[in-house]
Amino acid sequence: MRSGRPAKSRSNSASWESDNNNEYVLPTDLTVGALIEHDGRFLVVEEESSGLIVVTQPGGHLEAGESPEQAACRETMEETGCAVDIRELLGVYLWIHPQTRQQFLRIMFVADLVREHSGSRLDRGIRGVHWYSRADLKRRARDLRTPVVLRCVDDYLAGQRQAQDFLASMLPLQQNVPAVLANASLV
Repeated sequence: MRSGRPAKSRSNSASWESDNNNEYVLPTDLTVGALIEHDGRFLVVEEESSGLIVVTQPGGHLEAGESPEQAACRETMEETGCAVDIRELLGVYLWIHPQTRQQFLRIMFVADLVREHSGSRLDRGIRGVHWYSRADLKRRARDLRTPVVLRCVDDYLAGQRQAQDFLASMLPLQQNVPAVLANASLV
């Protein structure tokens, strides 16, 4: 877009910015997700994205007035039919799409499974809910939505975590994307 006006974007994305060449940088896509492990397997969804079926942890965008933890719980329920409790912050990850240069900022929480609601109506676009081992995810590496999926599992297995109060000074996140970006791990 070159009209000099920002395009409409989700309320949880950073605004459009102009670079030195008067080009526009796509807004940063801010999402949350939950990593749920049970008996060495991780809860994932198969979903449609840009015409492809991809594998990822449950997650999505924050809604107005929602905390990141609340959003991760809500998205997990909507995408998998599983109720979860957030245990801790795994990390903040930045992935840049190699072709479009779009930035994807993902805040990942470790969550405990409370219960599975079999027969729940799932979000449109969800094609399957699975429990995959790390080896399963590695075998499906080409189907992963982004490299962040496997990186989160590896960080979890390595015992890496962020301090619980890490995000506190950056709330509301939707209005502080540059601060969150500055503290993200590049994948």
